[in-house]
Amino acid sequence: MKIVLIHGQNHKGSSYNIGRLIAEKTDGEKEIKEFFLPRDLNHFCLGCCKCLEGDENCPFFDEKRVIMEAVENADLLIFTTPTYCMRASAPMKSFIDLTFTYWMVHRPRACMFSKKAVVVSTAAGQGTDSAIKDISNALFFWGVPQIETYGIAVQAMNWESIKAGKKRKIEKDTARIAKKLSSSKKPSVGFKTRFMFGVMASMQKSGMGSSPSEKEYWKEKGWLGRKRPWKE
Repeated sequence: MKIVLIHGQNHKGSSYNIGRLIAEKTDGEKEIKEFFLPRDLNHFCLGCCKCLEGDENCPFFDEKRVIMEAVENADLLIFTTPTYCMRASAPMKSFIDLTFTYWMVHRPRACMFSKKAVVVSTAAGQGTDSAIKDISNALFFWGVPQIETYGIAVQAMNWESIKAGKKRKIEKDTARIAKKLSSSKKPSVGFKTRFMFGVMASMQKSGMGSSPSEKEYWKEKGWLGRKRPWKE
């Protein structure tokens, strides 16, 4: 299994360690790649909209491409973020902004409709739900059909300070999630995704997309007709 972890922080704290536990507990042989934000993509979206005509036009394309090529080749995606001010970290939000052309409304990738993902967030107290939603929402619009989530209030400032009882719970929970993700069965694309994709196809077909190149992209894929990425 090819696994890519994208961490919304440079340090190896609680969220990082939980993400690693899930990756390591999955069954079979594993090829694991990790990226740390902002270390591996230290930019904010400039709002220049050049990417709407082609991803290669993004000023940060060379750095972004390294991450996204790994993402496209992965079987399992693991996103981790600490909860900062009740939301995902700023570097993680920046990453979401910089990859918005992967959303169904623009130029979705067929490979995303067969992937599994898990989103992990930790907090000292509250806020993991909203932090997780930032990322899981983006993954849905990428087309990822199976998205598991795990948020926990660790009541500690670092991994080493988490109480033994809490760590035992994390060990048990991560084993359960990893088992669920280890299934060789291809995840099923749900009705909501199918419906949303159909709406986006209709928009592109009627010229309501963001650029002529987007419509051409959809046309080349055959998605303006009956062809769908999850059937490829």
